Order: sequence, then C-alpha cells, then structure tokens
Amino acid sequence: MRIGIVVNRVLTEQPGFSTTRLAMTASRMGHEVWVMGVDEFSHDPDGSLSAIARRASAKGHRTLKAYLERVQSDEAVERIVIDELDVLMMRNDPAEDVTNRPWAVSSGFLFGQLAVSRGVLVVNDPASLANAVNKTYFQHFPEEVRPRTMISRDGEAITAFIQELQGKAVLKPLQGSGGAGVFLVSGKESPNVNQMIEALSRDGYVVVQEYLAAAKDGDTRVFVMNGFPLERDGHYAAFQRVNQSGDMRSNMHAGGEAHPVKVTDEMLHLVDLVRPKLMEDGMFLVGLDVVGNKLMEVNVFSPGGLGSSQNLYEIDFTEPVIEALEHKIEVRGAYDNLKNAQLATL
Repeated sequence: MRIGIVVNRVLTEQPGFSTTRLAMTASRMGHEVWVMGVDEFSHDPDGSLSAIARRASAKGHRTLKAYLERVQSDEAVERIVIDELDVLMMRNDPAEDVTNRPWAVSSGFLFGQLAVSRGVLVVNDPASLANAVNKTYFQHFPEEVRPRTMISRDGEAITAFIQELQGKAVLKPLQGSGGAGVFLVSGKESPNVNQMIEALSRDGYVVVQEYLAAAKDGDTRVFVMNGFPLERDGHYAAFQRVNQSGDMRSNMHAGGEAHPVKVTDEMLHLVDLVRPKLMEDGMFLVGLDVVGNKLMEVNVFSPGGLGSSQNLYEIDFTEPVIEALEHKIEVRGAYDNLKNAQLATL
C-alpha cells in the first residue's frame, strides 16, 4: 500500500507518539509511508492533489527515534501526488491549531474530502471529522452513556445548572484537547465560578458536565477500531490514566500516568451503544475516555496511547491497525460503489 499520514507539523512529532509508531510499523510491514503536515497540501492547476511529504523506510532503523529523525531530515522531503495513494490517515489535531493557526483547523478534513473524491481511502472519514471538530459531536451519542451536560455562554443558566448539580461540576471549552482550560467547580470554589465562566466564555461556548465521583480514580482510555474494542492476543488496547498530583485531569498531557486496566462488561456495553454512530460516521480508529459507566470524551482526531498499551502489556497494537487497512484496500478492489465512510469501518 501507499499510505499518507497527516499531522499538524512533521517537525514537532515525537518518537513516542502513536502516529510515529503507526508509520514505522506500516513501513516495516512493507508499505510505502509518507508523513505530511496539514499545511503542506496543494490543489494544482491540472486538478490533481499533491503535498510536500517525507518518507523513510523502517529498514535500518531499529528505534522509533532513529526512524523519526530520518523522516524529519531534509533528505526525506519530496512532493507526492495524493491521488496515487491508497490510504490517507488523518492524524492531525485541529485543537492544536486553534490559537496560532486558526486557518489550519479545517484544512485537514477539507483536503481529506478532496482526496476521497479522487478515490483515496481516508480515515477517519473527513466529512464526519468536519462535524466532530468540537465537543457538540459528543452530544449525538446515546444519553445513557453521557454525563448530564449543558453547552452555553449564558452565565446565569450555567450557574443555575451547577446549582442543580449540587454545586459540583466540570467546566471546559467547547473546542480543545489535552485538558487545557478544564476546571472543577466544587462548593469550596464557588466564589470563583463567575470568573471561570467568564474566562471560558470569552473564547466561545462553555461545556458544563456533572462531576463523576469515580473520576478521582482517573479515567480509562479504550481504543475502538471498526466499531469494536481493539484487541490482540486476548488483551485490549486500553489503560487507566491516573494523575498522582491530585489534578482531576488524568489525561497524559496533564501529568497522567498509564496503568494496566481490566476492561469491564460495563465498558464493553458502552462500546456496543456507541458503535452504530461510530460506524455510520466512518470512524475507523478512535479513543474513548470512560469514567465508571459514562463516556467522557470521544477522541476521533489522532487518539494517542498505543505506546502506553504496548508498554503495559508487551503487545504491539499497531500491527492489527495496519492489517485492517490492508483488508479495506483488498475489499475495495472487489467493489466500486462503497462510500468512504462505509469502507473506513468495514
């Protein structure tokens, strides 16, 4: 296969990122792999789609660090025709570009849609990614799996909802990731509620969620591929994230640590309930963040943590991801009428 992988910026990628692991694994399995920034596409006068991309073979590179250094070197740069790719993996996070490169927020899925029109399999489906660019996407999942939530900029309405939740709630921006701008409101912090609401609402809508007591023990990241939990050799690609500092945000960017976790029947039931929506939207690979029996986040843009799962269980979960892409390309050869979203989760 010829695989392109889209990231925010190639030169800011790191060896431990899931994207680097996926790229090296695909290369090691014999595929041609290019990595490109979301700002490196071109729609050319002849109607073709191209990009400045970087390619390196995994051959001769025993470590992720050595492989990525080669990818990031000047010698790896070349211009490729996107139309000639088999697969384009969207692994950029729009939230990282909101502040400094707002024009880049939509660039990835817009060029991804152009790639689909040229017959390239794009995962996750870029049309659905356009609808998932902020946390309103989360509200389309069954109410049973979601904590009680309000999305508003009305300070009085937000304050009333927090009181309805007995004065304890989580506030966060509608658009963002990595735990940035997330606040816990409790009784003792109630004098600061107005300042929190004002600070968040200056940049847009505020998401207010009920606080789940189980959150004090961290959350669980569960990888879902093709609508089902990603599994290999009897182990799920999942781990518990705990912040030992006392910060309620357990995500890895906020100091969370990964621990082994048992995927419970409750978690599997939750995946069952969200599967129809994920498959309808062509969400090939996502990360679900779960607290107790509730879904806290649906990470459809570059979900990370495959390396944490590998380190905890000594299992490489990137190989079944690439094998799934191989299967999709094989199936596509037998059909000429499958929509991108259908093929993405087949």
